[in-house]
Amino acid sequence: MLLEKISLGLIEDDPVMGESLVQRLEIEGATVEWWRSVGAARRAIEKGAPKDVIICDIRLPDGCGEDVFIGAAEATNPPPFLFMTGYADVDQAVRLIRSGAGDYLVKPFDMTDFLDRVMRLIGTRTGMQQPTLGVSAAMASLETLLLRISRSSSNVLITGETGVGKEVCARYLHRNSAVAEGPFVAVNCAAIPEELLESELFGHEKGAFSGAVNRHLGYAERAKGGTLFLDEIGELSPRLQSKLLRLIDSRTFSRVGGEATIQFEGRLLCATNVDLREAVRAGRFRDDLFYRINVVAVEVPPLRARPDDVIWLAEQFLSEMADQQEQSPAGLSELAARALKRHTWPGNVRELRNRIERATLLALGPWIMPGDLFPELATAGGTEWPQGGADFEPLDVARDEAERSHILRALEATGGAITPAARLLRISRTTMWEKMRRLNIDAPETERAV
Repeated sequence: MLLEKISLGLIEDDPVMGESLVQRLEIEGATVEWWRSVGAARRAIEKGAPKDVIICDIRLPDGCGEDVFIGAAEATNPPPFLFMTGYADVDQAVRLIRSGAGDYLVKPFDMTDFLDRVMRLIGTRTGMQQPTLGVSAAMASLETLLLRISRSSSNVLITGETGVGKEVCARYLHRNSAVAEGPFVAVNCAAIPEELLESELFGHEKGAFSGAVNRHLGYAERAKGGTLFLDEIGELSPRLQSKLLRLIDSRTFSRVGGEATIQFEGRLLCATNVDLREAVRAGRFRDDLFYRINVVAVEVPPLRARPDDVIWLAEQFLSEMADQQEQSPAGLSELAARALKRHTWPGNVRELRNRIERATLLALGPWIMPGDLFPELATAGGTEWPQGGADFEPLDVARDEAERSHILRALEATGGAITPAARLLRISRTTMWEKMRRLNIDAPETERAV
């Protein structure tokens, strides 16, 4: 199928035209979200997963397709737009192309030409890989951004709370860059004593100081042909900030105790969990160095802001640890999965990995249970859970509540469209309707009218 694994957005108020396009695109393997107004499209684009292409009519009942395009253009990683227009609006379509839209078609158009233009806008993205960093919309967008900047050699600053996976993102960027065959040299600037850090970063000559019995190559030199990743960059002393600024500006450095100028032949990535702008205002970090390392800024969201990733990451860690142990649990129990979803993850992904590793080592049964993941909640009289007690809900009620919540999430992700939501849940449209009736989930007005 031409469009397998492709996610498209369609903005079209004509029910006949919209249904025809959705059917053809789905036959070609695409996942399609259909919005019938400017308002519905805007809301879905703001909170939904990123699309590979958005197909948009220009004239809509509550506005103009140009309004949707302008709003999407201000977001991170905006998708290309394919506008559909009548002859009266060709001039506007041409102006939109000049403004950055991808392409336009004049109605009525040939379906083969339509598919060809969609394919051209997708380009090389037709071979998209399985998610690497997460399955949430936020991490899918982050992966796309990292892939785009991996093609350049610009300095990148990765920010985010402790434990969110900044180094994982840096390694992902390196693997997809032109220097992927070179070394990835990671340095935690906060873990090395200040008096040793200069020598570790830039190296030293024999006799440079007491104990320097041999020449030592620093991390900057060892990163030749690859990537130098400086984590916790905000911990650098003013003196080392000055030396790093020289390395960036002149692409050269000198070993401690040496006079020779050495070329820096690697790519620089930096990371921090502190607000460097505030550090600049407080005089703790050089403003000129901040602007040099912050050519491209990448923020990794905390785990609590992307709950869809929790179970996916837990299963990745379980699979990894199962390969390292002779015997390991079969997987997460449903109760354990619910406990993971309830937790707020102050330690982010690092905490999740730690809990999964401990649970695989200590679990006594075939399945990981909540107590294996959160032993600190155990008391002398048993295990206290935030939602436990005498009114603990029956399993069938819990199952219905979980199913209802999952269906509502799918409907929210598809803007209320039932067929795409059923596809996300891997059930038929008929089954979807039956479950919605049983669980008292109202169908959106647009679906009732179809």
